[in-house]
Amino acid sequence: MDYLKQIKQPIQCDLDDFIEMFNGSLSHTDGMLAQVLDHIRKRAGKRMRPMLILLMAKNYGSVSEVTQHSGVGLELLHTASLVHDDVVDESSERRGQASVNATYNNKVAVLVGDYLLSTALLHVSLTGNQQIVQYLAELGRTLAKGEILQLSNISNSEISEDVYYQVIKQKTAALFEACCAIGALSAGAVSEEVEAARLFGQNLGIAFQIRDDIFDYYDSEEIGKPTGNDMAEGKLTLPVIYALNSTGNSDMNELAHKVKEGRVSADEISRLVEFTKKHGGIEYAEQKMDYFRQLCLDFIAKYSAKQDVKEALRAYVDFVIQRNK
Repeated sequence: MDYLKQIKQPIQCDLDDFIEMFNGSLSHTDGMLAQVLDHIRKRAGKRMRPMLILLMAKNYGSVSEVTQHSGVGLELLHTASLVHDDVVDESSERRGQASVNATYNNKVAVLVGDYLLSTALLHVSLTGNQQIVQYLAELGRTLAKGEILQLSNISNSEISEDVYYQVIKQKTAALFEACCAIGALSAGAVSEEVEAARLFGQNLGIAFQIRDDIFDYYDSEEIGKPTGNDMAEGKLTLPVIYALNSTGNSDMNELAHKVKEGRVSADEISRLVEFTKKHGGIEYAEQKMDYFRQLCLDFIAKYSAKQDVKEALRAYVDFVIQRNK
């Protein structure tokens, strides 16, 4: 099934308008800044977050200028955070292309990230909606806290599912949450509806991240990262956390702590990956992902009255679960 086609069906014209406004926000006449913004504009992804904002606005009413400025503001904030993350992580690539810091340098990347953030604030101010402005500001704080929590968790000796979910909720899930809540707010939804949309986004974001984490246990050119890449970066994700905590294997726990300390070898990562697969880590993560998927479907059944939007939201959830990269 062509999930993306079904997702776009009720919002195609609105999405085209969003892309035009977003690309306009990344246009400039000054030499180097224009070059960097053009570099960023050319690596646009599938527009999953903007599509979610548009769908949620349509679910509760209609897409408006408020929705569009909100969507551009949120996407710019996210883009700024990625530019800064690449500096922090010393990443050379982003979405299969050279990162800003690799193409130019860290100084340029930090300054362009600041420019994007300021442009995000400009767009969200044009909504004239205090709740949306506040929500976007809180999102920026949450994303920064999530990065700090993830960095501090690397040196934390505890291997815990609770901490894993704390990190997700302040990173990936926070973005999906904000898309849904802001989309609902832009359409004039009441507080109960906004809260339901927010929880839908959180559950969707958690499922999205679990799917990403499962990818890390399989080598695939499509996915674009080698097996065990998260472990090489000092991260322990849900599959291995479950395998370690359910077996209590002391040798594997020792390797896990070497992962967190950044001194694990490629061979040791391979051993941990195989251990995870052998002891049900993948199956457990898939069960958890399906649990959050069902929560999302429950929301759609209760809060989506428009048939085309309902089908698009279901396709969105299925895409998150079934995607192969």
